[in-house]
Amino acid sequence: MTDHDDMSALLGADGPFARELPNFAPREAQQVMARAVQHAIEERETLIAEAGTGTGKTYAYLVPALLSGQRVIVSTGTKALQDQLYFRDLPKVRSVLDARLKTALLKGRANYLCLYRLDQTVREGATFDRTQAAQLAAIRAWSARTRRGDRMELAEVPEESPLWPRVTSTPENCLGVECPFYDDCHVVKARREAQEADLVVVNHHLLFADLALKQEGFGEILPGAQAFILDEAHQIPELAGQFFSQSISARQVTELAQDSLNECTGITGAIGMLLEPVEALQEAVRKLRLALDPLPQRGAFQQLEASASVRVALHDLRELMATLTDVLAAQAERSRGFANVHERASNLTERLDRIVEEQGEQDVRWYEQFPRGFSLHATPLDLAAPLRSMRERTQAAWIHTSATLSVAGNFDHFARQLGLDDPHTLSLESPFDYAAQALCYLPSALPDPAAREYTEKVIDAVLPVLHASNGRAFLLFTSHRALRRAAELLQARVPWPLFVQGDAPRHRLLEEFRASGHGVLLGAASFWEGVDVAGEALSVVVIDKLPFAAPDDPVLQARLYALEHAGINPFMGWQVPSAVIALKQGVGRLIRDVNDRGVLVLCDPRLTGKGYGRLFMASLPPMPRTRELTQVQAFFAQVAADAGEDA
Repeated sequence: MTDHDDMSALLGADGPFARELPNFAPREAQQVMARAVQHAIEERETLIAEAGTGTGKTYAYLVPALLSGQRVIVSTGTKALQDQLYFRDLPKVRSVLDARLKTALLKGRANYLCLYRLDQTVREGATFDRTQAAQLAAIRAWSARTRRGDRMELAEVPEESPLWPRVTSTPENCLGVECPFYDDCHVVKARREAQEADLVVVNHHLLFADLALKQEGFGEILPGAQAFILDEAHQIPELAGQFFSQSISARQVTELAQDSLNECTGITGAIGMLLEPVEALQEAVRKLRLALDPLPQRGAFQQLEASASVRVALHDLRELMATLTDVLAAQAERSRGFANVHERASNLTERLDRIVEEQGEQDVRWYEQFPRGFSLHATPLDLAAPLRSMRERTQAAWIHTSATLSVAGNFDHFARQLGLDDPHTLSLESPFDYAAQALCYLPSALPDPAAREYTEKVIDAVLPVLHASNGRAFLLFTSHRALRRAAELLQARVPWPLFVQGDAPRHRLLEEFRASGHGVLLGAASFWEGVDVAGEALSVVVIDKLPFAAPDDPVLQARLYALEHAGINPFMGWQVPSAVIALKQGVGRLIRDVNDRGVLVLCDPRLTGKGYGRLFMASLPPMPRTRELTQVQAFFAQVAADAGEDA
């Protein structure tokens, strides 16, 4: 092996990265991981690599990937990480290695401007309010100058703008090669670049959408690769469940109805044929949503079947879907658009029938309702089998990496979920000095987490910590209800600015929190991961409860029941390991840099009062622990003194 191929030489103190990149710090753990990734790619093996925060795992997989001579797919957890990897990390690594190969960035089609749907939206001449009219003008101006057509380029139109769905396409409404704008299509261009590239950066949603479609015999979006590297791999089990599910939503049905009417423009007599069945279908969707109202927000399909009004509404929806499909069949040859909506109607009708009638033991059927809609699903009980067959078909190396894949150093839970048989595993500690940089505070005398006044007591326990740190805190909650209650309690009791999830888009909240210097950020759900605030703006992370999955989740209930029948303790075999991995994600928000210092506040008394609490504590970074508030105050006094000496 030459020096050029030797990962230790490349990433070591005398290597090109240390010479050419400012602030590059050679790390033994990074070199170990790079060698393991190199070996996995060469031998087409399966690797699980847990790399603690600060290991430098991105370079540890990019360097061997670029030098492998193989076609590699790198998949990230979010589009934001995807952009960071492609526009920031990848160019640096390519430059240092002088790697002259083709790379491509590929996202799901909803991220790209659709020229046909933009043209339709402009032609419709719909009445928009002033804000949306300005946004449409901005999109039109941008459409004339963009090369990629990636929504991310146009920051002035917010991601949540209702205009984006009108000017982007879905697999259902895309006209394909018969589209008048096909030659200029941004999705087609992006896919073509991906087909020709040596390394493609995608996200997990796109990867699984493509692999799931391929499994069903459709064409592939992604090029066949010799290696797949999945970053933030702890997200895979949940995402895989979505993509191996059958589902149908009220939004899909209403969009189909609206698109059917839109296709009538300029086609003689079409509106007369379609108006009545479309309006009847829209009314059926509305009635089913109303019938669902008394039921829990989500639940098993049996709850739907037990309600007479829901059974009637479901029957009517199926009948009217079939009627619309028949009417569209008669129009299908009159235009490409009609052929498209007929195909969508057929697929949705078939899917709806399959979900309602499915009685197999392999699937969990369930529903979910939202303020203005609902969705129906059939999710595989066991994801290991479809994931295993998907990997076997690729005959490729599969590398799974994240800071949070093990439970007290054990990878069995993650491997079992994904059907990874006898994988190579690697556990790399963070290079951060947690003993000096952090302190874990476990407040005493807190009530049982199920107690009515629990959130009030948590805030009482946390307030003295916030005064010691002068704000600069991130409070994580396991429920939105607790989040809102905590925000109410803090509003009148703290002098620092509060940033509450839901009050503004996530990216804006984080920007304002960083800029505030002494803010207090409150988040739940998605805020447990992907929040990266290095430096003094974040010196405290508070976690209110252990993040056990919601007990009303019908898929979880069915899985736990199946585990019990297989002789596995569902609590210790599934619920605890899943909660440990989620807790590690939340804890990982605290120390993001070698210079960070901070206090982790774990409020849940089960950590010390229950036997399984030891498993959670054994999975956390090795930081000192205390139950004394005075030690927290002393920690921040020392931080302030050290900062004064450095000034």
